[in-house]
Amino acid sequence: MPSLEDVSYARDGGEGSATRIRLDIAYDGTDFKGWARQPGLRTVQGVLEGALTRVTGSPVRLTVAGRTDSGVHATGQVAHADLTPEQWERVTRRRRVDRAREAAGGDAERDPAAVIAHRAMGVLGTYSDVAITRTGTAPDGFDARFSAAWRRYEYRIADAVTGYDPLERLRTTRVRAALDVDAMDEAARSLVGLHDFAAYCKPRPEATTIRTLLEFDWRRAQGCLVANVKADAFCHSMVRALVGGCVAVGEGRLAPTDLAALRDALERTSAFKVLEARGLTLTAVGYPADDQLAARAERTRNRRDRE
Repeated sequence: MPSLEDVSYARDGGEGSATRIRLDIAYDGTDFKGWARQPGLRTVQGVLEGALTRVTGSPVRLTVAGRTDSGVHATGQVAHADLTPEQWERVTRRRRVDRAREAAGGDAERDPAAVIAHRAMGVLGTYSDVAITRTGTAPDGFDARFSAAWRRYEYRIADAVTGYDPLERLRTTRVRAALDVDAMDEAARSLVGLHDFAAYCKPRPEATTIRTLLEFDWRRAQGCLVANVKADAFCHSMVRALVGGCVAVGEGRLAPTDLAALRDALERTSAFKVLEARGLTLTAVGYPADDQLAARAERTRNRRDRE
């Protein structure tokens, strides 16, 4: 059997071609060492690829929209996989599609790839800390990573005003001070736009820290403080550093205008802490219209190649 790298991609899964599927994924990151597969460690990618391998009968490799760090959660992660003709035939046999249709309310009839989510969840178990919430045949030109136009994260904080809820402890960071949410919101909004966020990123060799921050705001909701952070892409630890800066503002240790000044200094600083991963959740990944997916992926690849 040829490897995935040796099989050309085609949406219809014709003879000699791979069928690309999109997977929508959610997970509690508490007990995972991040997304990316690592020898000897439990990761989201490793667990999911193991389940999909059992479903398809041979190894499956996932490409993800955004690699999350250890302890980070997701409700709206997206990945794709290219299934060989043999794998596609195995997972879409009529008897298996019929069985899944009863549980999926008919989705499998419209898209044979819908059966994959149902079968993978059977492997993962009833109370798994990772779930494939949906699978479908990917549109032409779709690439989970390079076609993505933006990513959205949420960060949750329990402060002295909201109080501590032990039932939310695995996805909420605790700050013992009473935070000024209005000052935090003002500081966050001042950072929106196309900028070099080197001061808020953990540097990586030859990687750019220029990003377009599309939205950044704070509100009190769901019994805690919630940050909404949306950008075209994020560099390493960027969201947790941005949140840490805002917490310093909320505590009164920094002024709202200080965060933009620190950003423009382009240097890492000890003026604020990078907060814990536990409060961070990837909630959505956005893509352009189907007829623009391939062009978006090509532009992104070309930009990454130049970095």
